[in-house]
Amino acid sequence: SWFGLLFHYMPDLLSTINMALFSTSLGAVFAVILSFFSSKNLISNSYIVNSVRRFMDLCRSFPELVIAMIFLYLMGKSLLPAIIAISIHTAGALGKLFSEAIENIDRKPLEGLESVGASWLMRVRFGVLPQVLPLFFSYALLRLEINVRASTILGFVGAGGIGEALSAVIQWRYGDEILAIMALLVSTIILLDYLSGFVRTRLITGGVA
Repeated sequence: SWFGLLFHYMPDLLSTINMALFSTSLGAVFAVILSFFSSKNLISNSYIVNSVRRFMDLCRSFPELVIAMIFLYLMGKSLLPAIIAISIHTAGALGKLFSEAIENIDRKPLEGLESVGASWLMRVRFGVLPQVLPLFFSYALLRLEINVRASTILGFVGAGGIGEALSAVIQWRYGDEILAIMALLVSTIILLDYLSGFVRTRLITGGVA
């Protein structure tokens, strides 16, 4: 019957994973946009660069839990406040990493495209993205691991998922169910760690097109 508990809480686990996956994807998209406008080698206007950097600082200044508590108060208990909170924090954190990756690229392709009159979008498309996409995916996968844990923690404050189920069984002191949920969480983190590590290695070494 204990193994039956694993299947019983599987939908809650999938809800948490979906929340983390969607939040990471949404945050990564905004991070890419922010990183373009916060990189000195792409934007010559220092006011724009500094303004975007300060905005990213603001996004990652507060933990996901604090941001989620604000949205839970405004919107009520659901998955949406957690998704918004994780997406905001992810955009700030990944935006900083993405921006540093862009500023460390080889400038020769950019100079070549600029010399033939390529537009800013064309320089980004053909001179920047081919160099940074493997790192972007690598950072995003690493962030996904972090966001699965963050999604679980946010469940304790009513954001749903397996964290909320774990909070309930802890309060009722159901030892078998606590152990089952923790086994699911540990197994998920281990699998994500191996999977993301494998994919990151293939991306960085050029094993994946």
